[in-house]
Amino acid sequence: MIEQFSFEDLKNKFNDNKNFKIGTYVVAGIIALTVVYFAYRQFIWGPANEKSNDGWWVALNYITKDSTDQAIGILVPFVKNNDGKTGGEIAQYLLATQYMKKGKYSAALKELKDVDLQDTYIATMSIGLQGDCYSQMKKYNDALDMYTQAAEREDNDFTTPMYLFKAGLVCEMKLNKKADAATHFQRIKDDYPNYASTKTIDRYIARCATK
Repeated sequence: MIEQFSFEDLKNKFNDNKNFKIGTYVVAGIIALTVVYFAYRQFIWGPANEKSNDGWWVALNYITKDSTDQAIGILVPFVKNNDGKTGGEIAQYLLATQYMKKGKYSAALKELKDVDLQDTYIATMSIGLQGDCYSQMKKYNDALDMYTQAAEREDNDFTTPMYLFKAGLVCEMKLNKKADAATHFQRIKDDYPNYASTKTIDRYIARCATK
């Protein structure tokens, strides 16, 4: 039986994550939790593509146990055999996260660019994870572009401020664009106060102003 998380529970999981790095947001439990919640809400409850949803749950079990190689071994053929189906696209997203865990960012990017899930949080996060890959590869302008796209793709209180924050960090810490960073942080403060409070956003705004 799948544990049902509220949207607030899920956001708290992200906000409480102390392992956040500018480049990588791939913590296995957080990623797995995200996929479980959004995929369950958007696909399992719906009638379409039931068969293609079965296989990636097996891989998800390994992901939650931090068994990366086993998960990849299941996901690679499943993605190939279910291309274009809902379950296959979710599996491709999961496969990318596992490549990221192993530091295979080029392989992860290839999978993320092929994920085709319209109007879903997973689609937005696929764009954001491309930013994480580019950041790890020290391609910071590309990372900023992906974070900006992810933030603007679908306005909401979850992914939008998260990727604005990442865009701000890249601008401030990697590209020396303090004014741009301050703009991103200020937007979080003005438009997403709940997220801003978890990040003590005024500190970031002030830091950009003093450098």
